[in-house]
Amino acid sequence: MGENRVNIDQPKHEIPETHGAPRVARPRGPGWGTMLGVWAIVFVMVWSLVREDQPTSLLDPIAVARPSTSRGSLTSDEKSTIDVFRQASPSVVYITSTQLRRDFFGFSVFEVPQGTGSGFVYDTDGHIVTNVHVINDAKRLSVTLADHSEWEARVVGQEWDKDIAVLKIDVPSERLKPLTIGTSNDLLVGQKVLAIGNPFGFDLTLTVGVVSALDREIKAITGRKIRGVIQTDAAINPGNSGGPLLDSSGRLIGVNTQIASRVGESAGIGFAVPVDIVNEIVPEIIRNGRVLRPGLGVQLYSAQQTQHLGIRGLLIDTVTRGSGAAEAGLQGTVLDARGYVRKLGDIIVRVADRDVRSANELRDVLDSFNVDDEVDVVFVRDDKVLTARIKLQYIN
Repeated sequence: MGENRVNIDQPKHEIPETHGAPRVARPRGPGWGTMLGVWAIVFVMVWSLVREDQPTSLLDPIAVARPSTSRGSLTSDEKSTIDVFRQASPSVVYITSTQLRRDFFGFSVFEVPQGTGSGFVYDTDGHIVTNVHVINDAKRLSVTLADHSEWEARVVGQEWDKDIAVLKIDVPSERLKPLTIGTSNDLLVGQKVLAIGNPFGFDLTLTVGVVSALDREIKAITGRKIRGVIQTDAAINPGNSGGPLLDSSGRLIGVNTQIASRVGESAGIGFAVPVDIVNEIVPEIIRNGRVLRPGLGVQLYSAQQTQHLGIRGLLIDTVTRGSGAAEAGLQGTVLDARGYVRKLGDIIVRVADRDVRSANELRDVLDSFNVDDEVDVVFVRDDKVLTARIKLQYIN
């Protein structure tokens, strides 16, 4: 048998003793530096291929801007529009309103913005015309002129049924440029109109359109109808309210008031109170602080009360002493000690040849008359139809 020989010249690999499982040696992969280097090489190769695929004929290293061409003269219509804007825009103002609020603990009062709107200079005395709904419930009002100067404003008066208000600012007259007043009774559908205002707070914005319709009716915030309103497709948006509607000569023909829209923004249907109405009531507001309307001199029961009693017409509650109605012999309702009706007053059914069924209808009729005018009033008393001629007077 052969002997097992050991080559003493070959070094022995000693395996150290370990406790538990034997340690296994794993091959080590390339480091992060090596991987980054490989990706860098790949990126350069791909970029080179892309650059080689792009035709060099698409590039022009000497490309320059094209020369501009003169537009030539403006059209006569454009020149007219520009002239109207330059002439009228200094008369248009920006109105901001604020309310007073108390802090959480009620120790201090601070102002918070309420809304914005437009208006225009009516005269050199500092009177500004706008809409009632622009300034309604405001505790503080400020007017910003076209030169960006801001002035505190006070309310002179308001005509709620026509949505027209007059403000006053103390400004040197030379800084004010009143609008030229036009007429609205001779407007024609299709004629050009321009609106200037501050939609969404963008001051002195011009929009152009035409008279879309005439003699429209809209409701004031009181619920009463404003008749003879101008409809226009000139864009009117929130913030335009109270601003002027102008004709192509730059004359005031209306005050922008409302829009018809399902989203609350311009849909091409805007409305303006005609200037003939505005120019009639604004001087009266300046003189008296309000519009003095002609009336019969009677106090009426509400529509709900008359309907509850089954009455069709205007039931008189009381007759003002010394009024035209009192002189004509009209009678009011008599109540007993417990407040029950003992005798019904006269029931007005017709005034100046027009049937009346509500207080608003009566006002609509009387608005076409002046104080001291006389009107025929048809009323019912004890189931008898009677007629009286009544002299109109101012009412509060």
